Amino acid sequence: QVRLVESGGGLVQAGGSLRLSCAASGLILSINNMGWYRQAPGKQRELVATITSGGTTTYADSVKGRFTISRDSAKNTVYLQMISLKPEDTAVYYCNADIIGSFFSLKDYWGQGTQVTVSS
Repeated sequence: QVRLVESGGGLVQAGGSLRLSCAASGLILSINNMGWYRQAPGKQRELVATITSGGTTTYADSVKGRFTISRDSAKNTVYLQMISLKPEDTAVYYCNADIIGSFFSLKDYWGQGTQVTVSS
């Protein structure tokens, strides 16, 4: 069974930095796109950043220039480096990955989420 496990969330002051990690484990043949989403209280889940297997990245306008997504394919891990954090970045951050696993099936997986709180 494939699992995504996030880590690295926490409480930080505005202007500070955090680095999130998400490791995929289980029977994995390959991973296509990986990404980070976030959901603030009372709001819908929104895309933060994605990265393809080839390393092409996309970002939400609200985080461009402040967040950097990267991945280590050998470790089946995706990272989100966040700098210049703002109170509006406060949310639960979720990892997402499109994974080819057993029986060569492609499925969309989500992590359990990690809380990021930015105080003003």
